[in-house]
Amino acid sequence: MKQKWFSLFLLMSLLAVVSRASAQEPTPRPPDIIGPPIWQFDGLRIAYQRVNVTVENQVATTHIDQLFVNDNDWMLEGQYLFPLPAGAAVSQLTMWVDGQPIEAKILERDEAQQIYDTIVRQLRDPALLKYVGTQAIQANVFPIPPRSERRIEIEYTHLLPADNGLIHYAYPQSTDLYTNTPLDEQSIRVEVRSNEAIRAIYSPSHRVDTFRDGNFRAVVGYEAFDVTPDQDYELYYTVSPEDIGLNLLSYKEAGQDGFFLLLVAPALEVDEMIAKDVILVMDTSGSMEGEKMQQAKAAARYVVTHLNAEDRFNVVAFSTGVRLFRPELAGAGAVDEAVSFINNLEAIGGTNISQALLEAAALSDATRPTTILFLTDGLATEGITNTPLLLENVQQAMPQNARIFTFGVGDDVDTLLLDSLAANQRGTSAYVRPFEAIDEKVSAFYAKISAPVLANIALDFGGVMVEQLYPTELPDLFAGTQLVLAGRYRSGGAATITLSGEVNGRPQTFAYADNTFRSSGGDAFIPRLWATRAIGHLLTQIRLHGENPELVQSIVNLSIRYGIITPYTSYLIEEDDIFSQTGRSGIAEEVITDMAAAPAPSTGADAVAEAAAAGAMAEAEAPMAMPTRTATGTPSPGVDVVANVAETAVRYVGSKTFLLRDGVWMDTAFDSDTQTPQPVGFASDAYFDLISAAPELGSYFALGARVLVVYGGQVYEVVEGNGAAQVDLPQVDVTGETAVTPPTMTPFTQGVNDLPAPASRAASRHAGLPLYGMVGLLLLVVIAIARYRATRSKER
Repeated sequence: MKQKWFSLFLLMSLLAVVSRASAQEPTPRPPDIIGPPIWQFDGLRIAYQRVNVTVENQVATTHIDQLFVNDNDWMLEGQYLFPLPAGAAVSQLTMWVDGQPIEAKILERDEAQQIYDTIVRQLRDPALLKYVGTQAIQANVFPIPPRSERRIEIEYTHLLPADNGLIHYAYPQSTDLYTNTPLDEQSIRVEVRSNEAIRAIYSPSHRVDTFRDGNFRAVVGYEAFDVTPDQDYELYYTVSPEDIGLNLLSYKEAGQDGFFLLLVAPALEVDEMIAKDVILVMDTSGSMEGEKMQQAKAAARYVVTHLNAEDRFNVVAFSTGVRLFRPELAGAGAVDEAVSFINNLEAIGGTNISQALLEAAALSDATRPTTILFLTDGLATEGITNTPLLLENVQQAMPQNARIFTFGVGDDVDTLLLDSLAANQRGTSAYVRPFEAIDEKVSAFYAKISAPVLANIALDFGGVMVEQLYPTELPDLFAGTQLVLAGRYRSGGAATITLSGEVNGRPQTFAYADNTFRSSGGDAFIPRLWATRAIGHLLTQIRLHGENPELVQSIVNLSIRYGIITPYTSYLIEEDDIFSQTGRSGIAEEVITDMAAAPAPSTGADAVAEAAAAGAMAEAEAPMAMPTRTATGTPSPGVDVVANVAETAVRYVGSKTFLLRDGVWMDTAFDSDTQTPQPVGFASDAYFDLISAAPELGSYFALGARVLVVYGGQVYEVVEGNGAAQVDLPQVDVTGETAVTPPTMTPFTQGVNDLPAPASRAASRHAGLPLYGMVGLLLLVVIAIARYRATRSKER
């Protein structure tokens, strides 16, 4: 059973120290905090934050090095406080300030709880509620003089227990709790060394680069500049002595179907690879002239020079007609001759897609796995030009074992054709935009699929009712890659998962016992990942087959529930009536009407962008959330303009999404047609009684002073004033696996709750249990008020 996660939090609290005013040139004072405690951490920034992690056979050593800069004309001083989950144990903890070691002490749970309660009750700041029930480590820190800096280093070691070969490392971060400026620089490097072979490496939170040095060592890197870290860094890796590793993660809320994630990863190097046939179908029409043609040739050369010894291949070049490298498939010994053929290709003539694909079908051997790479930059102008008819002819001619992977170059391609070809033949479609290089995209893709180890795969879940699995068609497995599957399940329990497939025509079966679909709790990122893939699949189905009321309604419901941007998501911000099924149905009807009035085009920049976006969602390996800013402050690629508002109006807490409506953070699971909230007075006795009974509610209440949340069969609305004298407790087992991961987004507060949050840095936690974010302003705020008042009194 998964143990409690370990979390280490670094807190810097601002203590106001006012200097005596000079007669000639007065020194600016810190904000006057007497009265409503409304602060901003102007002038405190982090020049860099560098995190280096070494995981040696599950023992993780985390070293955090960060430079705090005080840009103010007054001194900042404070303490560090590290709240820990109950039961967490740190084997080694070292802290330095400007290279000098400092001592730390542990505050026991009750002592730390007094601090949390004091802040929430007296300063009316609910952001600390997610730390209910935790211990804390406390250490003194030297002051930071005006216009000066402090280098803070922390190193800690803890064990990452393995759950059936699955190991989870996490580094919590929410720096805008203590500074209102982005980090100048952030880097996170994780080196994993294991005596057991490492299989899958997966981050649901960050786009990371992974370097594999054999089967027993890997380095995972992340780096960003001018960045506001708005979600915790999470990394999963799996170890297994099997040739193909398989690991299960799951999440389930009481009374609802569960969500699961399956990681399937073969070894980096295998004893036997599947002999395959590769057919490269290249567009050499006149529109490919120039740089596109040169890049296409480079991509073709890469493919033919990276064949395996038992592979066969051919090149089909098409324009007005078709040219074949050879009339039949060639062996790997003909590579040099093929390179000369590719180098002599010229861009001239029309675009005969149908003849080219039919030639590829004729070359295919139904007894061997066949990979067809189809690259084009335009519409069919020769042969069969009617898209439905072309698709029908190709599908009839292609053997079932052939996989078509399409690459649309530029914005003048037929996205309907390319996506349909890939879907019909269990491949994928990719789009090379005008600002991308053809050779880089094709070669990177082929490198992933060049070494197949298991074809025609199937999964059996040992009696557990599994449905809505994405991708809907299981791809083949390739050495050095990993397959990430997301799906739903009815009820929890133990299961033996069986993976089957073929290796060079021979059936192979792998059984994985001791997997458990959780009955409650789990990894809360999975529902949003599943919803991202589901929406991507549904969008593609609408693009390929036309509008469908049921599909549109499903997209609307999923988008609202999980806060995911889609072409229909302006209502996340603009519409008021989304908290009822009646309102959501009305939105879907409006979308259908708009789609019927203006059908989406299948070609052009907009069509390519939509196809690429839907494809990216359908294949997403991380949950899609509301978009973030790039380093230059512009929206990330593909972001809708509505994101400008969404960034401040949407928050994620575990698997839940909250939208800000009239000052209230509203749970998107709320249905006003059928549910009635119970009013709970903010910071009232009933408020704290609820948190005591169900500590997970603290994660939701931490969003602000006014929150509406659906939890455990009840609906609670935190209100100003006293609220109800007594409320019904949630109908869940709060002693078991019901923990909900706390927010990965920064808690948002208004009015008197806009307190500055202190500097904080965190350690890791173990997989499967709540991940704690950064700490808000704690005890030192109270001390700061006292000191500031004393200083003012002396000055008077």
